[in-house]
Amino acid sequence: MPETPPPFDPDAYAAVTAPLLGLDIDPAWMQPITANLRVLAAAAELVAGFPLPDEVEAAPRFEA
Repeated sequence: MPETPPPFDPDAYAAVTAPLLGLDIDPAWMQPITANLRVLAAAAELVAGFPLPDEVEAAPRFEA
């Protein structure tokens, strides 16, 4: 049985990933950044939670 991941913590995510990405973030920007991460996480939850029937096929991929 798959484990349930812990709830998303945008404050911890921003604090851990910024140094990994080489970003020096001004502390004044942390609140707007984490607010944006909360909005993005909510949107991702909606997309991931959308039920699709097994009969649905993936869209074709076209390359030039």
